[in-house]
Amino acid sequence: MGVGGDGRSKGAGSVLAERLNHLFANMHPPGAPYTNAFVAEEISGGAETYGGVKVTEQYLSMLRNGKRANPGPELLRALAKFFAVPVGYLLGDLSQPQAARVEEEVRFLAAMRDQRVRAIALRSVGLPPEVQDSLTTIISQFRQQMNLPADPPEQGGDRRGE
Repeated sequence: MGVGGDGRSKGAGSVLAERLNHLFANMHPPGAPYTNAFVAEEISGGAETYGGVKVTEQYLSMLRNGKRANPGPELLRALAKFFAVPVGYLLGDLSQPQAARVEEEVRFLAAMRDQRVRAIALRSVGLPPEVQDSLTTIISQFRQQMNLPADPPEQGGDRRGE
């Protein structure tokens, strides 16, 4: 693990910050992404659900911007539970295929917040596989005609300052 120009170690902390920011931007109900204040309040107020962990908005901000990199295991478990991901995802301990699977699930859940996307997906349930394949082909053709990438880009963005 190297040290950055500002004296902070690079590696686990930057992975944690990157993944927390990804989750904040993508793992939320329809509407605005979660804020640090909201997540801190939910975790700190949910003694039964989150094991009595207390966290402040400021500490979450420091974790998200990489100023702090080593939260205790209780907080990591609480954050993982809040965002419904494995603790290993936050730590960067998953294999690349496992991490990619978690991120694919996050992208899927983010896409499903759009009512029209959800309606299209639900209407395809129960159709024979060959019809579902045809629908996929049709959607790909529409994307190509509209000069869109074959696969939709990742949802959300980098929202460190919240």
